[in-house]
Amino acid sequence: MSRMLEKSEEVSESVTWEDQSMINTFSKLVARLNNTEEDLKLQTQEKEYLDDLEGELELADDDELVMYKVGDTFAHLPLLVAKSRLTGKRREVESECDKLEADVSGIRDDMEKLKVKLKSKFGDSINLDA
Repeated sequence: MSRMLEKSEEVSESVTWEDQSMINTFSKLVARLNNTEEDLKLQTQEKEYLDDLEGELELADDDELVMYKVGDTFAHLPLLVAKSRLTGKRREVESECDKLEADVSGIRDDMEKLKVKLKSKFGDSINLDA
């Protein structure tokens, strides 16, 4: 909830162009963090689906044809071929998850650096909660 600052809490510092630039950068980082976390959530969910599918394929007979989604259609593939494709897809998703986790960490580090600089100048008169 927002509240008005008391007279004693107000900071009389003026906002310079550099300060405004840091505030804008922080705002952009917040938006980028939200988008990256959403992408990470989707990739993690995809990884869970692939893990479940891998478990299901373990129960199938080796000579059985399985339905495998290729683009917008499904194709009948031998079980070993489907498992191979699935393993490759899972590796891609895991790699993407690792990249997104590193991006989230980097964005948070950048945000923390900006937060320290801005809080040191403006104190409690600036709200940088993401």
